[in-house]
Amino acid sequence: MKIIIAGAGEVGSYIAHMLATEAQDTYLIDNNKKRLDKAQQHNDIIGLEGDAKDVAVLIEAGVKSCDLLIAATSSEETNLLICILGKKLGAKRTISRISNFEEIGSNMRTLYKEIGVDHVISPVEIAAKEIHQLIEHEAFLDNYDFEGGKLSVFSIQLAECSPLAGNCVLDSKQFHNNLSFKPVSILRHGETVMVQARTEFLTDDIVYFISTPKGYEEIPLICGQEDFDIKDVMILGASKIGVLTAERLEGKYNVTLIEQNEEKANKIALKLKKTLVIHGDGTDVSLLEEQSIEDMDAFIAVTGDSETNIISSLVAKSHGVRKTISGVENIDYIKLSHNIGIDTLINKKVIAANDILKYIRKGEVNAIATLNLDAEVIEFTVKANSKITHKILKELNLPPMVNIAGVVRDGKGFVPFGEFQMAEGDKAIVFTNDDAIHKIEKFFQ
Repeated sequence: MKIIIAGAGEVGSYIAHMLATEAQDTYLIDNNKKRLDKAQQHNDIIGLEGDAKDVAVLIEAGVKSCDLLIAATSSEETNLLICILGKKLGAKRTISRISNFEEIGSNMRTLYKEIGVDHVISPVEIAAKEIHQLIEHEAFLDNYDFEGGKLSVFSIQLAECSPLAGNCVLDSKQFHNNLSFKPVSILRHGETVMVQARTEFLTDDIVYFISTPKGYEEIPLICGQEDFDIKDVMILGASKIGVLTAERLEGKYNVTLIEQNEEKANKIALKLKKTLVIHGDGTDVSLLEEQSIEDMDAFIAVTGDSETNIISSLVAKSHGVRKTISGVENIDYIKLSHNIGIDTLINKKVIAANDILKYIRKGEVNAIATLNLDAEVIEFTVKANSKITHKILKELNLPPMVNIAGVVRDGKGFVPFGEFQMAEGDKAIVFTNDDAIHKIEKFFQ
C-alpha cells in the first residue's frame, strides 16, 4: 500500500511512526528539513522536502499511484487543497485534517467528497467526544465505544479493597458464567500485561475491560471503586475543545468555564447559554477557590499550554476533585497520567491519528483505539470465508498477544469465549500489540 503524508508535524510524524513497522510504502512531505530529518531518523519512511501544495512535489512523491493521501498539516486550507489536487492527480483515497469542527456536518462531508476529499477529521470534535464519554462514565480512566456503545473498552484502577486484588481470573467468582464483560489487559508500573486465566491482579493495577452496557455499573464495584455521580464540572480554557465540551455537557451538568482572555470570555458567554463563564487566570489558586473548586466533581483543563493544564489539574486534585482530565500537546506525556496523579491525559493529535489509521489497516477495519499501554484495540468486519471463520476460536491458533475480546452480531454485543465461531458480518473487537497486527490482519482478509 502506497501512502503519502503531507506534514511532518506531530500528527503526520505520529502516523508515519505507526506505519513504520507495517512495511507500507510511506512518503512524508514537509518543507521543514529539520522536522523531516527527525521523522526519518526514527522511522523507515521516505522523506521528501518540499511544499505538498506544489503539483510537481506531489508527482515526485508518486501521487498517481498513491493508495492513500493524508493531508495533516496545521493549515486547514492547505490540507483541503492538497486533497483536491491529489485526487485530480490520481490518489485513490484522500483524508484531510481540519480545525473547524462546526463545518463538518453531513452536508459539508458530502460537499468535500464531491471536490475530492474522501474523509474529513476534526481532532477538536473527536477530543470533545472522548471527554464527554469520560464524564458520562465517571469511574473510567479511558473509554472507547465500539458500534455505538454496544461494546466498550475502558480502564479502571484496582483499589486495595477490590475482591480481585491477589486473585486471578479463574479464582474470581465475578467472571464465572459472565458473558457481559471480561478483563483483557493490565497496565502495571508502565508495563503491559495481557490477562490470561492465571494472571494475578494486584492493587493499583490499571485494568482494561471490554464490556456490554450491562457491566458498566458492576465493574467499578468489583474493582473497589466507589460509584459517584458527576454534577458539577469546571473547564479551564475557552479553547475550541473547551467550548465544544461545554456545549456537550451544559444540558446535563452544571458547567463553569474559566478563560483568561476577557474578550474571548465575553464572546463565549454569549454563545454558551447554560454555562457560567468566568474571566480570570485559572492558574490562580485563590480564583479557583473563589469558584468553589472543592465542590466540583470533575475538572477539565484544555488551555493551549500543557504545563498549565497539568498543574491546574493537580491543584484540583489536591482540593478533592474526583475526576481530572488534562489536555497535553506533547505526545510523550500521555502515558504519565497515572504516575503524576491525573486521571486522564488526552492529546487531540493522537486521537486524530488513530482515526486516520483505521483507513490504513487491512481486513475491513472500522475503528481503532491506541491505549495508554503497548496494545491497540481494532474493530474488524468479518468477511465471508476469511480464516477467522474456519474454526472455533480456541482451535484457530491465534498469535500470542492477541485476544478476540468482543463481538457484535445482529446488533447485539457480547463477550466470546473459546467455543465461539465467527461468522460473516460479525464485528470483532481485537486486543493486540504492534508485533502481532500483521498476523491477526491475515485472519480477517
